[in-house]
Parts: sequence; C-alpha cells; structure tokens
Amino acid sequence: MLLPDRRTTKTYTKSQTDKGKILTNETLAENAPQTGTTPSGGPQTDHPEPIAEQTFADLGVMPAITEALGKVGITHPFPIQAMALPIALTGSDLIGQARTGTGKTLAFGITMLQRVVAPDERDFEELAKPGAPQGLVVAPTRELAGQVAKDLTTASTSRKVRICTVYGGVAYEPQFAALSEGVEIVVGTPGRLLDLVDRRVLDLSHIKVMVLDEADEMLDLGFLPDVERILSKTPELRQTMLFSATMPSAIVNLARRHLRHPVNIRAEASGEEATVPTTAQFVYQAHDLDKPEVVARILQAESRNRVMIFSRTKRSAQRIADDLVDRGFSARPIHGDLSQIAREKALKQFRGGGVDVLVATDVAARGIDVEGVSHVINYECPDDEKTYIHRIGRTGRAGATGVAITFVDWADQTRWKVINNALGLPFEQPQETYSTSDHLFHDLGIDRSVKGRVGPPKDDDRPARSERSDRSERSDRSERGDRSERGDRSERGDRGDRSERRRERSPAADRPRRSRTRRRLRNGEPVEATASDSES
Repeated sequence: MLLPDRRTTKTYTKSQTDKGKILTNETLAENAPQTGTTPSGGPQTDHPEPIAEQTFADLGVMPAITEALGKVGITHPFPIQAMALPIALTGSDLIGQARTGTGKTLAFGITMLQRVVAPDERDFEELAKPGAPQGLVVAPTRELAGQVAKDLTTASTSRKVRICTVYGGVAYEPQFAALSEGVEIVVGTPGRLLDLVDRRVLDLSHIKVMVLDEADEMLDLGFLPDVERILSKTPELRQTMLFSATMPSAIVNLARRHLRHPVNIRAEASGEEATVPTTAQFVYQAHDLDKPEVVARILQAESRNRVMIFSRTKRSAQRIADDLVDRGFSARPIHGDLSQIAREKALKQFRGGGVDVLVATDVAARGIDVEGVSHVINYECPDDEKTYIHRIGRTGRAGATGVAITFVDWADQTRWKVINNALGLPFEQPQETYSTSDHLFHDLGIDRSVKGRVGPPKDDDRPARSERSDRSERSDRSERGDRSERGDRSERGDRGDRSERRRERSPAADRPRRSRTRRRLRNGEPVEATASDSES
C-alpha cells in the first residue's frame, strides 16, 4: 500500500485559529499581520492573546475530559492547546514547538485520552487485543514521565483509562503486573520501554497514538537510536505527535522519516524572545567562594516561595544542598547518585511544601513541573542557551511571574556572551556582585539586615544513608576523608588501655603462665650433646 509523502507539512500559528477552527489559506493571505518562517519552511504569523472565554468544549473535547479538568480549575486552554487540539483530534500528525511551561502536556494528552477506548466503554471488546496499550508517550527523564502520567490521570478521572508509568531505577515486578492486567496508555523512558519490549512484556503493535515529548532533550541525552527502535515496533498507520522546545536538524530529520503530513504549530512568532516574558532575569558575576552567602540572602527575599537551584554536577548539587541545610534552610538535592526512592521522596516533599528549596542537576531540569516556583537560581553558568531556557522555564509557568538569577564566574565570561547573544539578552557584561552588594538587595527585594544563616542545621532534611546509592556513599566518604563510625581517641582510650581490658575479659588471663624450654639443635642433634662428644 502506498503511503503519502511524510515530508509534506503544513504550518499554523495562533493567529491562524478562530476558536479552534483552522482558517483557510485565502483568509490567512488577506488577514495575516506579519509573516515569518518555521523550521519546516511554512508560513507563520504572530499570535494574539488567548481568548479568555474559549473553553475546551469549544475545541471539540469530550464532556468527560472537560468535566475532569474543570474539577481542578482548568477551564480555558493556553495557546499551544488551542492550536494543537483542533488539528490533533482529527488524527493528523503534529509537530508542536513551544517554550517550556506553556501547557504542552495537555495539548497531546487530551488527544490521546479522547482516542483510546476505556475498559468500561462499548467498543472495548471489539478491539483487536483488549488490554494492549493504545497510546504511548516517550519522555527523556523519569521525572518528566511521572509528571506526564500525573497530568493524564488528572484529565481522565471521569473515565476508567488505565495509565502505566515505566522507567528505570525501580523494580520490574509492579510494571510487569500492571502491563499483564492491561493498560490503555503507557508513559515511559526509552531505555525501560525497550527493555520491556525485549522481554516481551510490552506489546506496541496496537498503538494508535504516539507522542515524543521533549524530543530535543532525548537528542541531547543520546536516546535518538532508542526512539528509532521504539518507532519501528509500532504500527505504520498511527498518529504521531512530536513536541520540542527547539528544532535541531536531527529532530527535523526524525520527523521527516516517521511523521505523515505533519502540521507544524508554534505558540510564538519567530522573532519573539525564547525566554518567558513573565520571568524577570538577573545575571551577576559572582565569586565561587561567595556564592553560598549570596544564595542564602536570595532565599530570604520578600517575594520568595519555592526555589529551584541548578548545578552542573551531581557532587556540587549535593554540596549546595548540604550547605543550605547547615545554614538552617529546608533543602533537598535531586541528582543521579540518589536512589529513585530518594528522588521521588524529595520531589514529593517539594510539591507538598515540606521542602521549599530543591537543588537539581540539568538532567532533572526538564522533568520537574511544580506550581509556585518563584525563583530559579543558576548556580553555575549554563553550558548553552538551550540549557538556560530549560532551567529558567521552571518558573513563570502558565502565565505566572517568576525570577531567574544566573551566576557567571570569571572563567565563564566567554560562554555567557555566546548565550547572551544567541538569546538577545541585555546582560553582555554581568555586574560584579557580592553578598554585601547594594544592588543585590535592591534588585531582589532583600532586607539589608538578613544574614547568611537563618537557624540551626535541619538534619531531618538530609537524605538518609540508605537512600543514597553506593557510588554516592563512596564519593562522600572520599571527599570527607573520615573513618567510618569510629569515636575519637578520648572515647576509645589509648591502645594500652584497650589491650589491657581485652586481657581482663579473656578467661585465659586467669590461668598460670606455662614455662617453655627451648632446645638448641645442630645438624639435628642437641647442642649440649654435640659439645660433650667433642670434648671426650
């Protein structure tokens, strides 16, 4: 059977939709205000503000889903949702490009939920294989997979759609059990998905809708070959949606190979700034030894709520979190050296308010979606502009305001200039800043009387030893150079006292000492006998 050319694309932006209906090309030619180009070369226009009175029902979303969203206060779609849903609900392939935190999850999640058949619905038994997954979401990180599954579960509370999350770092048995009982949607990371497919536990041959979420992040993490294998396990005739904040050439080529007549949508014009406009950005040239003091003062800003601090390495993330705990702040780290249980516990505490400072590495930056993050701190200069966008995208989400603060070391000046020029930011030469600088207190609304310590150390906020991986324990022990769980010499006593006590406790100490006679031999004969023979 001949398939249509996969490279044929159409492109729409927000101004090309009218309450969920796609306008014709003739109408666009008459009314388009400004034009640009998308990564695929299609036409593009600037988008207006979202229509406040527009609802999900206007976009063709089924009542059960709109009812579930209404229960959690979600009634009006964001631009990416208003643009994507009318197209995706028709079954068309889709390429969605929007900044982090603009509501991409519901843009594809509602479509997937509406297209799958739940077990209690009339057509379920008519499926080719009831209980086999009908929808698949591939995410780059465990945290993002968990967040996507949570959002899908929220939108499906009025239907009995079974959603299974699979990722590495946890036991296989619960995932085996869920898949054997039957699921409608699977959300997972590439490695564990392929592992389950190879074990013949996961059957992808009945997938109707497939989503590649944060595709550029999967490219950065080296997952693209795994994604290609996963795509090869799914049916040829399926709906595929690809969402990404940026569109590198490798992602464009992937879309050309695996998407059929995809429609490109963007939630902003090509000339629009890549960062979220509701986020106030500050860039300071700070000394590495003074950064802990600066952070401690930022955490005492008047408007501060939850804070996320990003670090390049796992070791520095752990060190920053430990330092903040010593200063009396409620902080937890999240990085690859922590066990999955510890990472999930830290995120749960952060979402629940038990911890209000989360220190994370870049790998976790794309997978954490927590409401109420008021400040993001880049403890070290990001590696590139894409990392910068993803980091500060944790605040100012869904129209909320936020503050993003970036520290640039003297050695990172060249790297920062590249980022600044790529994003068109006005911070080419960051201001030299210390923990006592007046402009720091003025910019961030910090009281001049605050100090670098707010109270005694909060030891309860430290991860338990059992929650850390062996690799993390070894690195911590080597850094500290301590001797495991031994008291000091004053507690142990000196070696003489200790050996004396050992002799006192031993039953053999009460027995009389045996005399021992040593015999001297020469050529196998006693020395005394040899001497007497020679004299005679």
